[in-house]
Amino acid sequence: MTGITILLVALVAVVAVGLFLKSRNGTVRASAAAPPNSAQGRTELLVAAGVQSTGGPVVLHFSADWCGPCAAVRRVVDQVVTSMADMPRPPTDIELDIDKHPALAREMSVLSLPTTFILDGNLVEKFRVPGVPSTTDLRNALTPFSTPDDPNSSITG
Repeated sequence: MTGITILLVALVAVVAVGLFLKSRNGTVRASAAAPPNSAQGRTELLVAAGVQSTGGPVVLHFSADWCGPCAAVRRVVDQVVTSMADMPRPPTDIELDIDKHPALAREMSVLSLPTTFILDGNLVEKFRVPGVPSTTDLRNALTPFSTPDDPNSSITG
């Protein structure tokens, strides 16, 4: 009887942890501000990887050839970026292979694939999305950085 009780408790714990992790997958979460010395090193790694500031937001997603869900992220990001192309500050889509940019992935604390970041016009991380984001959540996160009302914007009007 004790063995069955232990088995049931372990099963309940595993299911609870699984449900918790699944509920966070694909959720756009605000990022904490990076320490100033870390931010400079991160910006240097971003520039070295070919990520340039365009003035508008940047959707940076890490992927790999062996990552199945990364194709879904690619489709979602492409759809959102294309639909926002007429915005005053349209977002830029940048996909980086984690195997080719391990130092940047380590600096940005990428622990699983796919992982998507929303960077503002100054390449500062604003949001992080583990898993596949929904088009609505991604668009809602990008809109404040793509409009003239953005406090970092140089566009007036």
